[in-house]
Amino acid sequence: MPSSELVMDNKNASSTAGKIIRCRAAISRIPGKPLVMEEIEVDPPKAGEVRIKILCTSLCHSDVTFWRSTQPPMAVFPRILGHEAVGVVESVGGGVEEVREGDLVLPVFQGDCGECRDCKSPKSNICSKFVNKDNQSMPRDGTNRFRDLKGEVIHNVLNVSSFTEYTVVDVTHVVKITPDIPLDIACLLSCGVSTGLGAAWKVAEVEEGSTVAIFGLGAVGLSVAEGARIRGATRIIGVDLNPEKFETGKKFGITDFINPATCGDKTVSQVSL
Repeated sequence: MPSSELVMDNKNASSTAGKIIRCRAAISRIPGKPLVMEEIEVDPPKAGEVRIKILCTSLCHSDVTFWRSTQPPMAVFPRILGHEAVGVVESVGGGVEEVREGDLVLPVFQGDCGECRDCKSPKSNICSKFVNKDNQSMPRDGTNRFRDLKGEVIHNVLNVSSFTEYTVVDVTHVVKITPDIPLDIACLLSCGVSTGLGAAWKVAEVEEGSTVAIFGLGAVGLSVAEGARIRGATRIIGVDLNPEKFETGKKFGITDFINPATCGDKTVSQVSL
């Protein structure tokens, strides 16, 4: 079903607003051990929060890092991982005007209040008004919206927690998007695509006519290529051990490809020349 139809369907489904929702979630209980599918309870959103029905989510390596962690502050269990996702607003808490029921949204791990000095500055995107230092609870009051059926609190990760049918996210971590974007692509925008695009655009500040080398052509690497292309790079070199990625890379402006396994004793820079 197209995302636009899913959004329209949800506009007539507001019977759960203000109520606890029981749903399924993949819970990480022990570091490095398989996630466990369980029924959980998800509280209604409080003031400034949004409850979202997750439609599509993907796996970022940062989730794997949290999953493997055995030392504080990252090792907090049980918790619901996942932060690359797209979903439909099921209900909103008091004071939320930015989105409403039925809107298609991206939950994003980096908040933006739009009011503080850092959010207004083009030099930073680290919100200083709503600072979530522990990455395991809601940023405004430090509490959680998830419980298992025994009443045990289940912790958040990166302000999103998308490995669940429903999640609650602060409105400063929500971006409304057009329903025309395919869901499997939209879910990558909140982390992988923005990370790669930002690396080329904001960090490297690729200049027109540049030659750019990208190591690894996954979602982030391809997004770096797209960012470099938009910035005017004339030669974009993709470096990856998987030759199947090279054909895909052409669609993102990659002009040359290097498989390190075939380089012999030469360095990548020698091959690219």
